[in-house]
Amino acid sequence: MNTAAVIDPGKSWWRRRLVAPVVAQLMVGISPERIAWAISLGVVLGVFPVMGTTTLVCLVAGSMLRLNQPVLHVFSNLVYPLHLLLILVFIRLGEHLYGAPRMSFSIPQLLGKFNDDPLQFARDFGISAWHGVSAWLLVAPVAAVLVKFAVTPVLKQVAASIQKRKEVAA
Repeated sequence: MNTAAVIDPGKSWWRRRLVAPVVAQLMVGISPERIAWAISLGVVLGVFPVMGTTTLVCLVAGSMLRLNQPVLHVFSNLVYPLHLLLILVFIRLGEHLYGAPRMSFSIPQLLGKFNDDPLQFARDFGISAWHGVSAWLLVAPVAAVLVKFAVTPVLKQVAASIQKRKEVAA
C-alpha cells in the first residue's frame, strides 16, 4: 500500500494530518516503539517553556536520537496551546523550587514583549525562563515515559492491523 492510498483527501483533517502520517511511517518499517518515542518527545519538547525554541529543540533532539522528524514536529505543533498554558505553570513551579519571589506578568504580556523585541524579552525574563526550564527538566522525563507507554500499545495494534492487511492482500 502506498502513502497516497493512506492519505485520502475525502478523510477528516485529523485523519489526513495526524493518523495518516503515522500509519504511513508504520508501513515503511519504522517500529511502533520508535514512533511512540517520536510522539512522546514531540509532546514533551513541544511544551518546553521558552517561547520560540520548541522547533529547534525538536530538531536537535530528533537528529541526535534519530527520531522521525515529521512525526516529532506534528505532535510538537499539536500541543502548542498547551505550551502557552504551561509556560506560566513551569515558571511558577520553578520559582517555588528556587524560593524566588513571584514575578508579576501574564501570558498576553509575555507574548507582547516577546513579539516586540525578543532580545529585550530574554534580558527581562531570563531568570524566569531558567525557573521554567528547571521545573520542565523535572517533569519532562516522567511525562515522556508516560506518553510513550500510553501510545505504544495503540501503535502496535495499528502495525499489526497493517501487517494483516498486507498478508491478506498478498
